[in-house]
Amino acid sequence: MTLKRRDFLTKAAAGAAGAAALTACGGAADSSATASGPTAVSGPKVEWRLATSFPRSLDIIHGAGERIAERVSALTGGQFTMRVFAAGEIVPALQVMDAVQQSTVHCGVSPGYYYIGKSPALAFDSALPFGLSTRQQVAWLYHGGGLELLNAVYADFGIITFPCMSTGGQMGGWFRRPVNTLADLSGLRMRIPGIGGEIMSRLGVTVQVLGAADIYPALERGAIDATEFVGPYDDEKLGFYQVARNYYYPGWWEPGVTSPLMINLEAYRKLPPSYQQALQVAAADTLSDRLAAYDAASPPVLRQLVRDHGVVLREFSTEIMDAAWKASNAYLEEQAADDANFKKVYDNWKQFRADAFPYFAGNELAYANFAFPKLGNADMKA
Repeated sequence: MTLKRRDFLTKAAAGAAGAAALTACGGAADSSATASGPTAVSGPKVEWRLATSFPRSLDIIHGAGERIAERVSALTGGQFTMRVFAAGEIVPALQVMDAVQQSTVHCGVSPGYYYIGKSPALAFDSALPFGLSTRQQVAWLYHGGGLELLNAVYADFGIITFPCMSTGGQMGGWFRRPVNTLADLSGLRMRIPGIGGEIMSRLGVTVQVLGAADIYPALERGAIDATEFVGPYDDEKLGFYQVARNYYYPGWWEPGVTSPLMINLEAYRKLPPSYQQALQVAAADTLSDRLAAYDAASPPVLRQLVRDHGVVLREFSTEIMDAAWKASNAYLEEQAADDANFKKVYDNWKQFRADAFPYFAGNELAYANFAFPKLGNADMKA
């Protein structure tokens, strides 16, 4: 990567952080919005295509792409528009990054850990086993140097990214039969992507990676015995409870998931600065909005799954959690030793985690452990 490109990515990351702060305060670019709404801006007519990795039925996660398009159009007075495509409409769910890289589409919403075959470091863009919580992940990306480091990796593929989606901490998935010991995992066939899949494989699981639309048919016909996806809201829509009634927590491999808006770097560089800023503002706004949407939607759906559909909530055993913790940290150290890009991101991320975990384990954990159970936690017990 040339110094010029690295300087560009550094400035872009700094701009994204500013856009996030602007959005959090309820603002928008000074030249593109007023108290009564967006006003026309001076700029060319631009039309882009945006692909997501999700079906339209998953309105929150696929809707991230729709919201970005709406916000960008509003911020540019309708001059910069996007046509949004769901998984399979232009490219399959697991090929969005390829489509952005090859200019089949201009940008896409897709989690980085779908593409660890290209570079293991891309997992940091979404989630790692026993990694950062959602708040910690966003803090690391915007204020811990994470976004700059990741965009240095993405630049090798002709892509620049800005965080645009978060599901919060995900569930541990759906299992046809209970899994209480490591022996129960041996030979289990499970859909699970990213480094979480690598760790499950080390624990004896046969791992598959499937797009959202392909999971239920595989589960129904017995091609897989278990699956993870997101959480109650999306999982209920996909019907997993109809086949597998054991719903596990926590999703230790995805404790705080974010997904980026992947943008073709050359296309991004051709945009006027005001349009680049509109993309950054729209992405940051969508990140906070999607997280809030999931946090509002998941609790009532979980209650419905338990009370109306006979779903049994189960906590992963200490035996499984301890083995997963050891395997996860060993894997990360191995990857850091073998891959220079991974090590550069990992060293920064690891120090951030070392600082964040003790802090959150104090005040916030003490409050959560005391207050959260006070209103009852029957929905989270087997």
